[in-house]
Amino acid sequence: MQIKETLAIVSLIVAPTIAFAQGNSNSGASQNTPGHKMQDKGSKGDSPGASGYAPGHEMQDKGSKTGHPGASGYAPGHDK
Repeated sequence: MQIKETLAIVSLIVAPTIAFAQGNSNSGASQNTPGHKMQDKGSKGDSPGASGYAPGHEMQDKGSKTGHPGASGYAPGHDK
């Protein structure tokens, strides 16, 4: 009887944890990554692949965003 109780308690803990993890796996800026931008717009100029959309490259082209040090203002998921 004790094994069944233990399994019941474990399943009550594990099931919501798995459901929460799956529900949050696609949140954030996942569609705003350099690779996604390249898929939508193609490669930039003389940069191969998605590197032209990297936060550092965008900062070099446009300069830092006000209130954000370096390229952090261009990073996917960074508060804008």
